[in-house]
Amino acid sequence: MSTLEIKDFENITSKEELLALVKEKNINIDKALNTLTYNEELRKLQIELVKLQQWILKKKKRVVVIFEGRDAAGKGGNIRRFSEHLNPRSMRTVALTKPTEVEQGQWYFRRYIKELPNPGEIVFFDRSWYNRAVVEPVMGFCSDSQYKKFMVQVSEFEHMLYEDDVTIIKFWFSISKEVQDARFKARLATPLKRWKFSPVDKKGQALWDVYTKYKDQMFSKTHTTYSPWIIVKANDKKQSRLESIRYVLSQFDYEGKDEALTTLHPDPNIIMRYFRSNKQID
Repeated sequence: MSTLEIKDFENITSKEELLALVKEKNINIDKALNTLTYNEELRKLQIELVKLQQWILKKKKRVVVIFEGRDAAGKGGNIRRFSEHLNPRSMRTVALTKPTEVEQGQWYFRRYIKELPNPGEIVFFDRSWYNRAVVEPVMGFCSDSQYKKFMVQVSEFEHMLYEDDVTIIKFWFSISKEVQDARFKARLATPLKRWKFSPVDKKGQALWDVYTKYKDQMFSKTHTTYSPWIIVKANDKKQSRLESIRYVLSQFDYEGKDEALTTLHPDPNIIMRYFRSNKQID
């Protein structure tokens, strides 16, 4: 394969000429072009998120966006792309640690209620009250009676929020077992990401089918017309980030939406409501 030299750039005057030269020399730059396209699309969508946040603040709306999924599904990375250019005065990310001894004796939802948005605020939950629907019963962190009580109460809890004009968007980021394993290995190989790997993560692969059982029960019992589950195919991280942002933007009629520089309609092959007939990749 040929290479580009300094002299090759001397007569280049446009992007089109550069691309033609690269093609002539049979140089594959697909990866670089995909990254540039992704970065530009993300920038356009983040501009819309800034406009959405200003509208939420002006209209005193209360918005909750829940990010759920198996370990290494990309929840944190998605939240960072949502929030990195937003005003921190009217936006929060909530990632609660395990409950304290006092909290363990309280109503389960209490520790989450105090984190709900104030008027004009958007809150991103990096995992949520749905810990009790999947992670806790799989890992033995709650009793069977606690799990059953939660499953009875959660839809009523969300209906109360809905009636109080709190907007809840529930994302489930869906990845395959093979992709999860590859991401775990990448975390362990990267010093800056090694902290993300925990004993719970290690069990995630061994208990994959148990997770699936509880995940399916969660969808079946908590997918409602007023608080539906939105499934995001997340084997491709960049794709899942763009389409989940697009979905959130599509849910609001905010000022300046018609001036967007890109489409705000999410790809239905990537983003979809949960249906019992759907075949999940996880």
